[in-house]
Amino acid sequence: MAIIYPLQTATFLTDSLFILFVLCLNVVICEWLCQRRFFRHLGTALLIIVLTALEANLRLIPTTETPVYDGIFSYVAPFSLFLLLLSVNLKDLRRAGLPMLTMYLTGSVGVVIGVLTSVWVFAAPQTVGELHYALAGMFTGTYIGGSINFHAVALHYNVSKAGNLFIAATAADNILTTLWMMATLALPRLLQRRFPRQQPTAVAPAPLATTSAGLKDGSAPQPLFSDAETIRPTDLALLLAMGFAAIFLAKQVAAWFPALPFVLVLTTLALALAQFRVVNKLSGSRLLGLLGIYVFLAVIGAYCDVAALLRDGELALVLFGMILLLVLIHAVLLFGVGALFRQDWDVLGIASQANIGGATSALALARSMNRADLQLPAVLVGTLGNAIGTYLGILVAEMLR
Repeated sequence: MAIIYPLQTATFLTDSLFILFVLCLNVVICEWLCQRRFFRHLGTALLIIVLTALEANLRLIPTTETPVYDGIFSYVAPFSLFLLLLSVNLKDLRRAGLPMLTMYLTGSVGVVIGVLTSVWVFAAPQTVGELHYALAGMFTGTYIGGSINFHAVALHYNVSKAGNLFIAATAADNILTTLWMMATLALPRLLQRRFPRQQPTAVAPAPLATTSAGLKDGSAPQPLFSDAETIRPTDLALLLAMGFAAIFLAKQVAAWFPALPFVLVLTTLALALAQFRVVNKLSGSRLLGLLGIYVFLAVIGAYCDVAALLRDGELALVLFGMILLLVLIHAVLLFGVGALFRQDWDVLGIASQANIGGATSALALARSMNRADLQLPAVLVGTLGNAIGTYLGILVAEMLR
């Protein structure tokens, strides 16, 4: 007689293959949702966190440590950060122009001053908790560089596993970034009416149709910031080999010299390799890097306890207040210095957006302003932010630790 065993639900839902299936499927669903008008402005990253958090709180997937989650934190996340940094070739910064570069660096100084001030004003050690220094580093990294740096600093200090704190910080960051995009669209126009600055009467389109690596090898052009790439087996194998080797070497160096954080060693290796055009123009680095980051963010969502987050609503308000204050200090310094030296208001707005929103949103702002001459500089200073954001983020965190 056949014996029918009941389905062991708990074992089924904690199976590693099932968890990976859910995490990857969430990426597909959220990418599809972002093509719909209602969800377009939320972004894939935030949607993935929310969807996975919903599934975890419905107990469809685990909310606690599993081998899959540990593997993603230990290998997938750093591997993805490494791949995304391979597009940062510092030689291109010469094409950004001195005014844009100077104003961007001024804005970066404003971010650091703003972070330190907001930690003091909001008494972060008491209101945020013991990870306040790491959060300050994350805000420094993301508002000088971008989300790459935000996640790198969070990974280094294990904030990624403090689900509720990470979710609250991400939500506050997304809200403020959206508001600042609107502000940088409006401010230059208002200031131009009140304090006119001479602007170019005719501008030639900037060469943004292709990646900065050029097409000397005869390969097909790739749109800048496009997620669609044709990946050759050789390129894929090289990316995997470099990524595995870099993570191995970074772990060894961090073990030999404990004072050197693993993330900074990995970042330095990626930037060093990115200065070689043969590496810089490998197809697939952005595509694979984005996929890895999305899967990493899905795990962040799995760690989010919605009930606890609702109980900690005050935390989200404190974090938003901190971000708002630091961005206002950044804006006062940047626009103040720019006004003193009679800089183009559009340059100031785009430089500020490169700080707060990153290279992609700075490019979008330049296009919205119909300033084709500022599109490439916007991307290049945003790229500089990706290069230095993690270093400065960890520096600020260690200062406050």
